[in-house]
Amino acid sequence: MNAYTLLPFIVLIAAMFLMTRSAKKKQQQAVDMRNQMQPGSGVRTIGGMYATVKEVNEDTVLLDAGPGVELLFAKNAIGAVLTDDEYNRIVHGIEHDLKSDADLVPDDASSLTETDRTDGSAAAAAASDDKIDLGKKDAAKDADAAGAADAKAEDEPKKTDGDSDAK
Repeated sequence: MNAYTLLPFIVLIAAMFLMTRSAKKKQQQAVDMRNQMQPGSGVRTIGGMYATVKEVNEDTVLLDAGPGVELLFAKNAIGAVLTDDEYNRIVHGIEHDLKSDADLVPDDASSLTETDRTDGSAAAAAASDDKIDLGKKDAAKDADAAGAADAKAEDEPKKTDGDSDAK
């Protein structure tokens, strides 16, 4: 047999070995993660439910999903063990961010346009009838030219579709 005929089989066996090795490694990481669960830690199940671990047994986990709601799950049903900050952010909406509140964008644009006036004069200034120059100074000249062209067109005889009097 030639070595070139065995090469595809060797490559196939090596690829299968590498794939099974990485799958076993991921399974071992999942088992280690599930073994590190302790009462009080936040978890996400494979179904997407977030809960707090109340009790850990050999094959099962008792979860506290809310006030008075205790659920018994298999350890294999735990998808991820979350850090305290991540669990609080997802479940309770609590952010522990290092950024200041000054960097936040407001919900409306009123705080971006107002100045430091707090006595209501900003609203009065916005409602005033002052004209704003938008750079359209030639608009009046263009309107006069368009009106003259319309008047010139009215003086000329109108064409029809073929209903002419000429024979």
